[in-house]
Amino acid sequence: MNDSALTIFYDGRCPLCAAEMKQLRQHDVAGKLCLEDINQPDFVQRFPHIDPVEADRMLHGQWANGTLIYGLDVTVQAWALVGRHQWLKLLRLPLVRWFADLGYLLFARYRRQISSLLTGSSRCDAQACHKIPASVSAETSQIKEIR
Repeated sequence: MNDSALTIFYDGRCPLCAAEMKQLRQHDVAGKLCLEDINQPDFVQRFPHIDPVEADRMLHGQWANGTLIYGLDVTVQAWALVGRHQWLKLLRLPLVRWFADLGYLLFARYRRQISSLLTGSSRCDAQACHKIPASVSAETSQIKEIR
């Protein structure tokens, strides 16, 4: 792992998922997030405690202390860490939480069909939709390599 507060294990071949991770990366100026694509060839070796099949079914996140979080909890915490979309906290209120989690599970199950409707593609053609650096420091080193 790294020094980030939260590591997010996401499906980099899902157009909607990759678009959200790209937005999170753009807003993560403090480097609080580490984004790990579950489709990377070395994923299982690097993260043996994360089942990529389960992580494909439901978004997984891991705090720096090793605690795992899932689904909308990952989304809400990630956006809170980058200081955006504070209204998402409403989805964690007791009565709202149950319905929001149900909606998330439906979205997660049918995200490929939803992606197809919204973007025209259910899966990315290449290895990933966007080459999203795992961390801000990785992004900085990639920029230096280009120069």
